[in-house]
Formats: sequence, structure tokens, C-alpha cells
Amino acid sequence: MILKKFIQSIGPGPLIAAAFIGPGTVTVCTLAGANFGFSLIWAMALSIIATVILQELSGRIGIVSGSDLSTLLRNQKGKPLFRIFSMVLVLLAIVLGNAAYESGNISGANLGLAFYWEAPTWSFAGLQLQVGNFILGLIAFLLLWTGSYKMLERVLVALVILMSVAFTITAILTKPDFSSLISGFIPKWNEAEIPTLVALIGTTVVPYNLFLYASLVNKRWKKEADIPLMRRDIVVSVVLGGIVSMAILIVGAANTSSEITSAIDVSKGLESVFGSFAGYMMGFGLLSAGLTSSLTAPLAAGFVVCGIMAWDQEIRSKPMRVTMGIIVGLGLLFSSFGIKPVQLITFAQLANGILLPVISGWIIWIAAQHSVLGKNKNTPLATGIAIFIWLITLVLGVKSVGAVFGWF
Repeated sequence: MILKKFIQSIGPGPLIAAAFIGPGTVTVCTLAGANFGFSLIWAMALSIIATVILQELSGRIGIVSGSDLSTLLRNQKGKPLFRIFSMVLVLLAIVLGNAAYESGNISGANLGLAFYWEAPTWSFAGLQLQVGNFILGLIAFLLLWTGSYKMLERVLVALVILMSVAFTITAILTKPDFSSLISGFIPKWNEAEIPTLVALIGTTVVPYNLFLYASLVNKRWKKEADIPLMRRDIVVSVVLGGIVSMAILIVGAANTSSEITSAIDVSKGLESVFGSFAGYMMGFGLLSAGLTSSLTAPLAAGFVVCGIMAWDQEIRSKPMRVTMGIIVGLGLLFSSFGIKPVQLITFAQLANGILLPVISGWIIWIAAQHSVLGKNKNTPLATGIAIFIWLITLVLGVKSVGAVFGWF
């Protein structure tokens, strides 16, 4: 009875976990474990804390203001030039970024599918059509086109649960050394680990998730009295998502392959531990991770575009369907025909590198304003903690921008 009530009280938090545990996260966590063992688990823990803090601010703003972040951004007072710059930056980063990364989500899901079914490749108009990518992208499009938020939520929650079980069982079966695992929570690093450290945090603290959660909480909670429920929702969901990411890292650390370039290589290295079962579990986890992210990325882009443009944000509305369709369509095009949107990804990386510290700083500033949140505004201590998290996002942003220009 208690468990049933708890499950019923959970809101859109699992969708945030579904959004950040994508093929990119699976690959980054896998490589972190394979290359450095358990030594960077502390970075994963730090990224979870940062995500919880920023997402809680996003959710609280959404409930108290009754608006999503993109609408607040459009209606903010002050210098018009800054407002226009912010809106354009958000549109470019979210739309171009999500379109580019959608292809990675679909391709990642197809890698997992390959453990069960090797989809054929067809020649079409001089291009090679990846049938598996096309089918998975089409499934994502149809699920979004139905316009049923409740159905989307159920599908995503089910996939997150199954993905969590797959990766957690795989991690347990590797029988990790407990003392080494615990020591991994003590912060330490060397120069060789810094790029992976930044990648681990960057793959969890995602800009579009801040917009997504503020939009989704409005569909679940309307009163300030519901803030404790929202907090429990996001803490439980993100922490469980973090445990899944750590499980993936643990699996990576158990690998025995001589060469690792992706999560798929790890499953081969684990075959000596528990046979082909490793491949099936990793494959299912990767398939689920790709599918969940291929649904949340277009959904977030739709909320952002419609919020900034003052269009209808109902999932069944024409603006939402068109926006989500464009994101999925581009991802489908890039992945199914093997097109490498290098320039698009590079520009998206640049825009997201600027966007993360700008948006997180803006959210922290909003959360400290009595005129917006009233008695629910941040305390000075909470603001101080949030500023520390902002410094982390600033480092991530500088790193992303620097990677584009070749500074690092």
C-alpha cells in the first residue's frame, strides 16, 4: 500500500533520468570505468548533486511561477538586447543541439538492437539506409505524435526501470571489489583523467533538462504546497539515474578487452565473466537508453520553441507536433543515411557551452528573487551552494567552447 502511494506520487522526474542516461552517457561511463577503474565515481556523485540542485530550482520556479523557463525568459523585464540574445541563444542551442544529438540517440539504440537483430542496410538513391535506425526513429516519432503525455510518461518510466535493472544486474554480476569501489568516492584525479572527469559531469548536467522539468511539473503540480512532492520526485529520480550511471562505470571497469571504443566492446570483454548474457544485458540497456533519450530530446525542444515563440505547448498542438517532428526527422535523416552533421554538432557544442552557465546562472538569480518566488526563494546558504554548482557549469562551458576552437 505504501509502495503504491509512493509510485503514484512520483512525477516527471524519471523523464529527466531518461533524458540524461542516453547512449552518450553509457559510452562515457563505460570508458571512464575501462580506462580509470573506480577512481572517477566521485565525479559521477558530484554531477548527480549538481543536477539535483539545478533541477530542484527549475521545478520550484515552474510550480511557483506557473510558467516554464522559456516563457519566463520571453517575459523577463530589463534590457531588451539581453532578452533577445538569451532567446536566440536558447533556440539555437536547444533546437540545433537536440537535432544533432537525436541522431546519436537513434544510432545508440540501434547498437543495442543489434545484439538481438542485425538490421539490414538498403541502398537508396546512392545512400545507404540503416533500416534499424529508421525503424527506431519511426517508433519515436509515432509515440510523440500520439500526443498522449500520460502514455509517453508510462513508456519512459517503464524503459528507465528496465534499463536500470539491466545495468544494475550486469554490474552486480561483475563482483566489483567493495573497498576499491568505496575509495572511488574520495575526490582525486590526475591530468590524464581531467577530460573524462569533465565529460562525466557534462553528460549528466544537461541544459535542456532544466527547461524540460520546469515544463513538466506544471502538468503535475499546481500549488506551492506540492513543492515537497516535487523535491522528492527529482531527488529519487536523479539519484537512481546516478546509480545506473555508476553501474555502467562499474561494468566498464570489469572489462577485459584489449581495446575499448564503445560500450559494445565492454560486453565482449565481459563474456569471460558470464558468457553471452553480458551482451544481451548491455544490448538491452543501450537500446533503452537510446529510445528514452530519442523521446525526451524532441519533447524538450518542442516545449522550448513553443514557450519562447508564445505558441501552444500542448503536446497534441500543431506547433508542438511540427517542432518535435523536425527534431526527430533530422535525427532520422542523419542516422538512417549515415550523414555526419559535423558542423551542426560543432555549432551545437559551442551554443551549449555558452548556454549552460548562462541559463544555470539565470535560474540561480531567479530563485533568489522574492518578487518571483516569495517565501520559496533561496536562502543565502542555498544561493551559495548554487553558486558553487554554477562554477562547475562555467568550467564545463569553457571546456566545451575551448574544444570547438582547439584551445584544449
